[in-house]
Amino acid sequence: MRRIHLLRRTLLAAVTFALVPALVGAQARTEVTIDDTGVQAESVTSSQDGAVYFGSTAKGTIYRAAPGAAQAEPWIQASTAGLSNTLGVLADDKTNTLWVCQNNTGGRGGAPVVGQTALRSFDLRTGAAKGTYPFPSNGGVCNDMAIAADGTVYVTESFNNRVHRLRPGATALDVWATDPQLAGVDGVALLADGAVYVNTFFEGRLFRIPVNADGSAGALVPIETSMSLTRPDGLRTVGPHTLIQAEGQGRVAELTIDGNRANVRVLRDGLTGATAVTVNGDTAFVLVERAKAVAVPYRPE
Repeated sequence: MRRIHLLRRTLLAAVTFALVPALVGAQARTEVTIDDTGVQAESVTSSQDGAVYFGSTAKGTIYRAAPGAAQAEPWIQASTAGLSNTLGVLADDKTNTLWVCQNNTGGRGGAPVVGQTALRSFDLRTGAAKGTYPFPSNGGVCNDMAIAADGTVYVTESFNNRVHRLRPGATALDVWATDPQLAGVDGVALLADGAVYVNTFFEGRLFRIPVNADGSAGALVPIETSMSLTRPDGLRTVGPHTLIQAEGQGRVAELTIDGNRANVRVLRDGLTGATAVTVNGDTAFVLVERAKAVAVPYRPE
């Protein structure tokens, strides 16, 4: 019996020793910076292993911070991948895919060129290109994306008031929802009810778009919020009824949906130019100043 107790104590000590460095490393990563200048990052995402990814509106390159690392390095080079002006980025561990919103700035006045604004996909582990899905005619700005349980990807198109859909196995996007109320549509996420939720940057509104039985979009449902939203941007799912959102006014908040109302719980304020957020473990990484992701302790209520 004594030998068993000694063995247990030895195993416990070994486990404790192994956990302490990991916990110290996790606590030490208070922010993730980008090893480059003039990046102008607009979106951030993370994979389950703790890697953090940034896009670049200025350079197009995708940057990656390895699990536990506090600095993101150039990973998918714009010049080799044909990227320019990348906005939304979203890691999907289930399909080993990094989804990227690409926009072309070679048009008149910097406007995207039709056929060159696209949803792109890359291998989440190697960075190898997988697919390119150009926006339909009159392509505006590919902003952000979300993935349904069945693998359908929904993509927002700012300035053209549209949400696009890429169905599993499809080779092209189709226009899924369009409405004048979607002016400045930005963040997008899905909840357990199967509906698509979007916010609008300029008007500070939140909408539910039901998914009909045949997959088509239902009528927009305005969601009343317990406090006003100011320049809402990145939107992500964190629970069956809960979203997390970054706002340009410098706030990151949790939005709990109850019917047609959202209770807003401020997690942190005073973050200059917050544009995106990703949750990894007990940490929300909030993109600020278009240059770094600040770690905010977070547990959904």
